[in-house]
Amino acid sequence: MSDSSPLPPVRLPAEAELARDALATPLLSRAVRLARWAGPDTRVGAGGELVEEQLPAAAAELGLTGDEDGAAHASEAWRIAVDTGLVEIVDGNEDGEDGEDGEEYGTVAVGEELAALTSGGPADVLGLWLGALDTVLADASVPDLEDLVDAMEEGGEIDFSQLDWDPEAEAEFLEGVLGNLYLLTVTEGGAGDGPIPLPALAASMIVPDDMREPTDDVLEQVSDAMMRLDDQFRLLDPVGLVEFQPVDEALMAAADESVAEPVEPVDESDVSRYGMVRLTPLGLYGIRARMLEAGLDAPAVGDLVDMGADTLLGATSAFSQAAAQAEIEQWLARREPLGAARELLAAARGADEGAPLRRLRCQQALSLVGREAEPALREVLDDAELGGLARVWLAEHGATDVPAPSEDLVFWLTVDTIAAQLSLEGNSDELQALVEGLAAQHSGFFSAAWRVEHPATADVLEAMGRLHPDKKVAKEARKAAFKARSAQG
Repeated sequence: MSDSSPLPPVRLPAEAELARDALATPLLSRAVRLARWAGPDTRVGAGGELVEEQLPAAAAELGLTGDEDGAAHASEAWRIAVDTGLVEIVDGNEDGEDGEDGEEYGTVAVGEELAALTSGGPADVLGLWLGALDTVLADASVPDLEDLVDAMEEGGEIDFSQLDWDPEAEAEFLEGVLGNLYLLTVTEGGAGDGPIPLPALAASMIVPDDMREPTDDVLEQVSDAMMRLDDQFRLLDPVGLVEFQPVDEALMAAADESVAEPVEPVDESDVSRYGMVRLTPLGLYGIRARMLEAGLDAPAVGDLVDMGADTLLGATSAFSQAAAQAEIEQWLARREPLGAARELLAAARGADEGAPLRRLRCQQALSLVGREAEPALREVLDDAELGGLARVWLAEHGATDVPAPSEDLVFWLTVDTIAAQLSLEGNSDELQALVEGLAAQHSGFFSAAWRVEHPATADVLEAMGRLHPDKKVAKEARKAAFKARSAQG
């Protein structure tokens, strides 16, 4: 994902809802419970970890006594409590007693962040959750325990050269995967709220865009990345970043040549068995927060509610139709209709390259405004740039005494509309249908259109020449474009 590529705006729930989701995540909720459970008698090791003797009690506090991984879950939750400031480590024993092995242990005190959960607002809770996310993402980039044990040398030191592990590269790979997952989620026509197959996500990081058929070597890299992501998403699920359906254990057993016993045949055509993942609303919030921190432009619907109409129309020009609609609705909700209509119309003026698309977004916004805005539309009936869209709006709202447009105004509005559609969609099927309809309805369209005094006239006629399937009509359009360019000097 290029740093310069504009990202589509994400639609996020209110902060209060996100904060509730954060507090309900297994990892953070357990960390909070342990922070409230901890007291003067709680003992921690040199790294702030709970001593082994206290893990059963911590697991019991979390209701995990019967869980074989209960101690591990308790240890993980405790680390989050320490890393996020829910508890603070006090060096040394206040009573001067050492542990059974002679090692001096530390104790704990209530952290300032614990009070923020009750006295603070949603932003405080979300800040706490982002801290937990940072810890889990760091953990997800570390090799698994078996690899670490294999690389252990005599004396307990780890030979990192045996791991083939580059911490920076691992972290960048995971950030890239999450960036792709975010983009697939927020892009119109992408995954949306649906889950994404793990192989497709891995391939998005490995397979070059211009590679039609992946080589065996590339497919092996995709498979390795998929299994690595399976481990990482298992860690990211409890913090609420993703909802993850892991790779089917039967598939891994079938692929493991070291397994001597026969395994049940599996349906390899069922893509869900290879793992499915989706970002939660909280996950979208978290990834966007990290993108903003990295200096990326990651807009969210609602960012523009306090901006002027010029900023609204300019920014939403790059949005999809649905995202622009949502942003405009929120903007209008804060304003009275007549004043909003006047501001929008003033911002829609201009002869620059982006003006046609601004006017299209202005039309979209005005379609959401009721009859209270009628005076603003009547005020621009004689405006060369706005008179056409004003007449359309007034007619659609049942207004009377609307003057008929001149032929010049009709042609100008046609060119402006096609120029906006070209900016928005390029050579789309919908635009091709519009071009065909115009040429069919107006036999002398091109002989008149090249005279239209609009900055985009020549570009529009050239596009019509590209898009129209009839060679004769296309030639007429290209000749008209040539005349328009000559007229413009």
